[in-house]
Amino acid sequence: MSAKEKAAICQLLELLESRYAIQVLWALKDGHAQTFRLLQDSVGRITPNTLNTRIKELRTAGLVSHGKDGYVVTATGAELLKRLHELPQFALKWAAGQAKKTA
Repeated sequence: MSAKEKAAICQLLELLESRYAIQVLWALKDGHAQTFRLLQDSVGRITPNTLNTRIKELRTAGLVSHGKDGYVVTATGAELLKRLHELPQFALKWAAGQAKKTA
């Protein structure tokens, strides 16, 4: 892996590890626009201030945009979500393995 690739991965992971960042993207994965209030309800337990901050960061990163009907993922955001599509299946498999270790 090149230094440039490492830097790009670190930059993306730094953005995504921000509290609720992935949840905001995940809430928009179906492609339907959501108002601020609907997005807050979809994410759950996120304060308006934190949601506003995450939206701003995700918009700056080009992953989310705001249109007349609300917030949506951009083409770049949709591509990222497509690449993360297998995450739920992996997470379930991983969690089951973790449960077996502790049992």
